[in-house]
Amino acid sequence: MAQPQTLVQTASSEVVRDINRRSVWNLIRTRQPISRADLARLSGLQRSTVSLIVEELIDEGWVLEGPTGRLPRGRRPTFLRLNEERLIVGVVVRPLQTTVALADVNGRFLSREVLETPPGPKAGMQAIVSAIRRLSRTAGGKIIEGVGIGLPGRVNHSAGTLVFAPNLGWRDCDLRGPISQATGLEVEVENAANACALAAVWFDRLTEHAGRTQAVPNLVAITVSEGIGTGIVMNGQLVRGFRGMAGEFGHVPLDPHGPPCACGSRGCWEVFASNRAALRYYQQSGAASREDGGATLAFPALLRRAEQGDIRAGEALDRMARHLGQGMRMVVAGLAPERILIIGDLTAAWPRFGPLIEAEVRAQALPGGSLPQVVPVHEDGQGRMRGAIALVFQKRFGAPDAAS
Repeated sequence: MAQPQTLVQTASSEVVRDINRRSVWNLIRTRQPISRADLARLSGLQRSTVSLIVEELIDEGWVLEGPTGRLPRGRRPTFLRLNEERLIVGVVVRPLQTTVALADVNGRFLSREVLETPPGPKAGMQAIVSAIRRLSRTAGGKIIEGVGIGLPGRVNHSAGTLVFAPNLGWRDCDLRGPISQATGLEVEVENAANACALAAVWFDRLTEHAGRTQAVPNLVAITVSEGIGTGIVMNGQLVRGFRGMAGEFGHVPLDPHGPPCACGSRGCWEVFASNRAALRYYQQSGAASREDGGATLAFPALLRRAEQGDIRAGEALDRMARHLGQGMRMVVAGLAPERILIIGDLTAAWPRFGPLIEAEVRAQALPGGSLPQVVPVHEDGQGRMRGAIALVFQKRFGAPDAAS
């Protein structure tokens, strides 16, 4: 009977060690530059434990010792900071274009490439690998820790395979293995909305409590582009569900007699509230759906037309906004998040979209329920890319602490 008890004790010791390591690293990340004494004070860990973890992080190259501080008396502290020589590659795949970027551990982007998304997964992976190799040559000998890839579809996280991406046209393909083998780097693959939700947990300190910034433990990230994706964080943990299929609100039918959806169903939320839906509304109004150069109108151009006073463009966007808010009612009723993050080109026109979305959500609020804060993630379109970067952090250090 002693052997099972030993196994349990060992497992518990490893869990505690991982939690302590994550806490210390996360405090350095969010409070840098910071001393060992302040790490011990803020984490509640013994100074000896903090020192062991810090030395481990320094040996691994994640943390550097910085300048020495000054105190009125006593030993002068040495401050710690993240090692910006440690880099991460982020990849965001969308139906029309793929972006590959190089970032440091503080989430600052150093270089990027934007390329047309090839029509099939094999060509797509070849294009991604080529872009990663080109960016790697600009790293100047710095260590690239890994690659995070955000995809517009559902992912089998454990296998690293893309299962379901109707708007992309890729299905049942292994991305992690071939890209890792070709680049020599560890690769993490995730649904783009899930990645955006992780980015909020890792990078956004959104509330203030007792003098300490905290991540919101219950939030939903909604990506609005060619389709609609939903990433869910509940109690500080990403919710993937069985086979990674949690959060497919974009493919919940709102009208069984509605327009056909790329998933094979009809009247899904995304056929009423996506960028494509707004472009369809505009075309159906009889307005010109091409730009002056003859190219098919893109969603940012529709935003510009509305801003310039095109009444039909404004009506198409308003219709999209109302449908977006109506669909968000099921997210609010089903998940009761504290905050809903909106990621997409529409945030550039948030004064138009925001009030309409919030009005629709309020119109069907359940008695006694509290309404979430709806927050646009602007960042010049970097929400998805920050999510891809967060995938590598998640792999190395697990979910960050709720408070740090």
